[in-house]
Amino acid sequence: MMCSNFFLLFLAASLIFLPHQSFFTICRAVLDQPNDEVGNETKFTYIEGTGKGPKKWGQIDPHWKVCDNGKLQSPIDLLDQRVQVFPNLGKLKRDYKPAPATVKNRGHDITVRWKGDAGKININGTDFGLLQCHWHSPSEHTFNGSRYALELHVIHLSSTHKIAVIGIVYKYGRPDPFLSKLLHHVKSVGTKEVDIGMINSGDIKFGSRKYYRYIGSLTVPPCTEGVIWTIVKKVRTVSREQVRALREAVHDGFEANARPTQQLDGRPVLLYTPRDN
Repeated sequence: MMCSNFFLLFLAASLIFLPHQSFFTICRAVLDQPNDEVGNETKFTYIEGTGKGPKKWGQIDPHWKVCDNGKLQSPIDLLDQRVQVFPNLGKLKRDYKPAPATVKNRGHDITVRWKGDAGKININGTDFGLLQCHWHSPSEHTFNGSRYALELHVIHLSSTHKIAVIGIVYKYGRPDPFLSKLLHHVKSVGTKEVDIGMINSGDIKFGSRKYYRYIGSLTVPPCTEGVIWTIVKKVRTVSREQVRALREAVHDGFEANARPTQQLDGRPVLLYTPRDN
């Protein structure tokens, strides 16, 4: 879909001021696409020059064309000069709770999937239920051109099958508490989905109320657009051992599983900063 700057600015405003039904109505042409990430990673890779690298994703499968010609692609560089401060976005509302979970090596990443009700986030009056989380190393989103050691994506889905993702970026330092509780499973998991008992998604730490908000896409094929991205502004820490475990667990060629940053194409990037800061 070809979006003008006017449309994109209107879209950004709708995130703040319009009721959620209106927001999804104006986005219908963008959002009504299959929302599943690719299940078979053998068709693509992150290594350029193989004929299956990120620059070729849109040519591998007819259903992946948007990876090439989409105007709302992710990840992006979160450049300070492009960001518009919008306190009216409001505090990110999340209500997470423990639920049975599984872990699986999908080849291109390690994924934790909640089987029961693990809670939700609320964006502009719409609830998005927590589905799963996975990691990319190095980070996919960059801050002012700086790429970090790791990025966690926490995936949510609304009752009308719209996607909202929270992204948390990490630099090397102290171990991440949430990943520490999962490290044994990460090191031992195979390609079969394994039950790992009750996992409390509330253990995922944000560390800041500040966040970036923009409309983007999935970062793996089919690169579905219309995803509501929320990137926590604070860069948290992760240990080298934790990143090494994630890299060693995935299949060969996916140790570095970060898609290059994509063109912004005039999209607004909003920053929520609490008024009392």
